[in-house]
Amino acid sequence: MDNMTLVAIAVAALVVIAAVAIIAQRRRSRALKSRYGAEYASAVDETGNRRRAEAELRERDKRVRAFDLHTLSPRETLDFSDRWRQVQAQFVDEPGAAISHAEDLLSEVMQARGYPPSAFEQRAADLSVHHPKLVSAYREAHEVTHLHDGGRAGTEDLRRAFIHYRALFEDLLGEEPKDRPATIEPRSFTAEEAARDLDRDDVRLTAEERAERERRSIERRDRI
Repeated sequence: MDNMTLVAIAVAALVVIAAVAIIAQRRRSRALKSRYGAEYASAVDETGNRRRAEAELRERDKRVRAFDLHTLSPRETLDFSDRWRQVQAQFVDEPGAAISHAEDLLSEVMQARGYPPSAFEQRAADLSVHHPKLVSAYREAHEVTHLHDGGRAGTEDLRRAFIHYRALFEDLLGEEPKDRPATIEPRSFTAEEAARDLDRDDVRLTAEERAERERRSIERRDRI
């Protein structure tokens, strides 16, 4: 076999190796896109580069695999569910405080599931590994909470944030997340109307909580 033949074989082998590597990379990219969805696009926007974004997503996966994640015990699930209903009831009179408490409660649930305490952006990144479809809504809700702290969020914004928080809360508790609108119809809400809409959206209060809510509603009407 002459040198030219050997060179041709070597070049052909390199071409095959390169093609296999490209195909493997494309498959990994498709898998990441399929898994992370909008979070993949967000990572590309933030890093400005597809390769860096994919490296970041793989690093997230590696970090979260090191966590001791576990489901909640029945007692923990019941306790968190009861506390969530209390936060839901609070939305009637104090919607801003309610969404702040909702975010705090979510942080507690995450830690109970095995996620380490961390700043918001790290929490969102960690959640994206197993809850990628809910992370963008979680970030939106967090932004609304921040805007409310500065007096720049309306009742519609607070209602939407609460719905986003609840979707993630249910997912973390292991309940099957229900379909929820990505956007809210553009009309004005009072705090009480927003709370009623949330209640219709399958947030169930106890009989005592409902009675208390009706009592407060009557008192407000009497004062008008």
